[in-house]
Amino acid sequence: MFFETKSLNTMKKFYLQNTNGDDNMTCYAVPTTAAIIHYFLRKKIPSWNTSKYHSWLNQLLLGGAIFGVVDHWWHGELFLIGDNIVSDLLLGLIITVTTFIVAGIMVVADKLKVKQTMKFVN
Repeated sequence: MFFETKSLNTMKKFYLQNTNGDDNMTCYAVPTTAAIIHYFLRKKIPSWNTSKYHSWLNQLLLGGAIFGVVDHWWHGELFLIGDNIVSDLLLGLIITVTTFIVAGIMVVADKLKVKQTMKFVN
């Protein structure tokens, strides 16, 4: 992979050693839980409720959660638990962290765009 790091290689090796690659049945639980928690926190914290960045994060988390649930439902694995729940949850954690990284990149790109626009206007 182009963007692989040493720690990502370690996690990938751990995952492949502890699973046969196709029995990750509860990985959708982590992004789904993150989406639900963020949704309710966004409703409770006024500054988050009006933030476009938190709106983007919420949409990304919900999209990942919906994708995971639909994918597992499609394959008949929605409420099954794999042989190694730790590796399933590790995969879910990797999916969720990746979602946060993508949201962070989107925020940085938006702020740079706004900064360049302001520079151009002035």
